[in-house]
Amino acid sequence: MTAPIAAADVTRHKWWGWGQDDVAFSVTNRPAFIDLARNEIGIDLANAPDPVAPVLTDHEVPATRLPGAVREQLAQALGEDAIRDDDEHRVLHSFGRSLPDLFRVRTGAFERLVDAVVYPGSEEDVAAVLRIVLEHDLVLIPYGGGTCISGSVTPDAEEQRPILTMNLGRLSRILEIDDTSGLARVQAGMYGPDMEAELNEKGWTVGHFPDSFTFSTVGGWAATRSSGMQSDKYGDIEDIARGLRLVHPDGVAVTKAIPGRDSGPSVHEMILGSEGRLGVITEVTVQVHRSAPVRQVIGYMYPDWEHGIRGMHAIARSTDVTPTFTRLSDGPETKFSLALSSKTPTTTKSKVSAKVQDGLFAYLRSQGWDTSEEMCLSYVCFEGSKASVEQQKSIVKKIVKANGGVTLGASVGKVYDQKKFDTPYLRDFLLGHQVFGDVCDTGATWSSINEVHTKVYEAFEEVQRGQDLPGFMFCHMSHSYHAGACLYFTFAFPYSSEEQALEQYYRAKEAVQQTFVDLGSTVSHHHAVGVEHRPWITEDIGEVGVRMVEGLFADNDPGRNLNPGKIVAS
Repeated sequence: MTAPIAAADVTRHKWWGWGQDDVAFSVTNRPAFIDLARNEIGIDLANAPDPVAPVLTDHEVPATRLPGAVREQLAQALGEDAIRDDDEHRVLHSFGRSLPDLFRVRTGAFERLVDAVVYPGSEEDVAAVLRIVLEHDLVLIPYGGGTCISGSVTPDAEEQRPILTMNLGRLSRILEIDDTSGLARVQAGMYGPDMEAELNEKGWTVGHFPDSFTFSTVGGWAATRSSGMQSDKYGDIEDIARGLRLVHPDGVAVTKAIPGRDSGPSVHEMILGSEGRLGVITEVTVQVHRSAPVRQVIGYMYPDWEHGIRGMHAIARSTDVTPTFTRLSDGPETKFSLALSSKTPTTTKSKVSAKVQDGLFAYLRSQGWDTSEEMCLSYVCFEGSKASVEQQKSIVKKIVKANGGVTLGASVGKVYDQKKFDTPYLRDFLLGHQVFGDVCDTGATWSSINEVHTKVYEAFEEVQRGQDLPGFMFCHMSHSYHAGACLYFTFAFPYSSEEQALEQYYRAKEAVQQTFVDLGSTVSHHHAVGVEHRPWITEDIGEVGVRMVEGLFADNDPGRNLNPGKIVAS
């Protein structure tokens, strides 16, 4: 068996933001985006200097609380190279990528940091660490890629016991591919791109592409009930994860990778979405599919949101098409996307493209379309044989036309496919200009989706008026199901001062989240619970449901050693 990688080689973010140090968003040659930012949230990016990267030595980092004897015991179990307690590793692993986490880490709000980071190289190492945690009454937080935006890996500021973060990044291999069953056993710390690359070489794909794909892990997907952009075809993680291994205080829990389960309440379902509160997921058996010979993303445009939703609904209910994904941006998001992608033409090709777009928009305006505020951009992805893709494209084109839309073609879709993982870098850029940009998502039925869309906007606009702050919100629909779809809202606004920033942020976020649950939608569609969504968990699953979850955690972790406070407070 191949030896695990060294702890020093595990992929990780920069300590203060998203991704790698050499990648960043820039407004260079984006005049339309500069105009949008000035008009919608009142910031002048044209004359503002580029944000300066934070420097960790500018902040005071509290000393570790881990006793030396415990550290020595961990080093004996794992090896000295598998323990990290330097400032940067502790800061990095004490924050996820939620907006509050990023704000706190940038401003040096280090009230409570993890005391050490351990890097197990095997399931046996994981069990050894858990035994030490229980022996010394420590707290253990499992950590995949650290991309969660719900506070799932953030330690409780009030926790006095020593806290360990367990980075699973050394468990990063595909252990086995069952070609006959279409199943792959994957270690929990394997990053999405590494897994897909290895599977693709053998003609397979998992088809799971969350926004966090480039820096998230298979185990993290399972622990937080992740959903990917292509869930229309491949399903959410509960459809993809067929079997699990979890190191539990009493041993190893194993769920079989078999179709159908008739063994009482599902242990498999208990582990999915448990956010480290039942133990540490070490392995996930995922369903894999043969890579399609043809893949195309086609762009469409609708005159407004209601026409677009009718088109999306018709596609979801069609018995003749099975898209890999469907997505509809509302008017404000379309405006944002066009501004972000619009650059001053400098080549013959770009000048021709700009003229084509201008001509199309002029034609649409002649047909009564509002091309500045109302029209809605849509994408549909098709996979399969050439004949199948062409047939499905033809059917969807007719559906779009029947619902007032027009087909833009493959070139628009190709641009979306190339840029789909870049948005988090924009959030870092905006934070450097004292602007909050964040997201809230929910699942809604087709019958309520328009009401949820309208009411969330009203709630956000009302709270921003009350705060006397500008704000810009936009939304897209994705993850279509028979009964409904996901609504994914993004909002941005400049905060008035560092002292009031998080209070102003939470007023906006709470207005959106409360509207979700008031209208019977989910507290989140695929961003986990953690601590950020915990205030609404009772409204989401009911008082009896909360007691059932509390009982599950209390029975399996009576000492509250396993990531306490996530999902429910107790």
